[in-house]
Amino acid sequence: MNFWETVTGSDLTREWKAFEERAAALPDEYRAAWEEIKAGLFPHANFTGRNLMPILDGALGLLEETAADGLSIQEVLGGDIGAFCEALTGGEGARTYRDRWREQLNRNVARKLGRLGG
Repeated sequence: MNFWETVTGSDLTREWKAFEERAAALPDEYRAAWEEIKAGLFPHANFTGRNLMPILDGALGLLEETAADGLSIQEVLGGDIGAFCEALTGGEGARTYRDRWREQLNRNVARKLGRLGG
């Protein structure tokens, strides 16, 4: 990955298209699960989403392998895809981008108030 690809995000676009092509080859119930997994993981993304690419790749690989083995989606992920996503991102209470932004905003406000009050 070169600097220009990093700045423009073209590497992410290329990787994302590859994910979607792989997902299109999955059976229907697996494609539906893939959509739910993406929705469950996005709140844990950083600003660019680059941190989720390895997790998404691994999740899609799991879906591909288990679909090839003929397992049902229930056997693979259980009944709660949201819990599966939580486990992938570090469990319940894992920090999301909102948490990081909130902490940064609080630090900035505290710093500004400290300057005004002192």
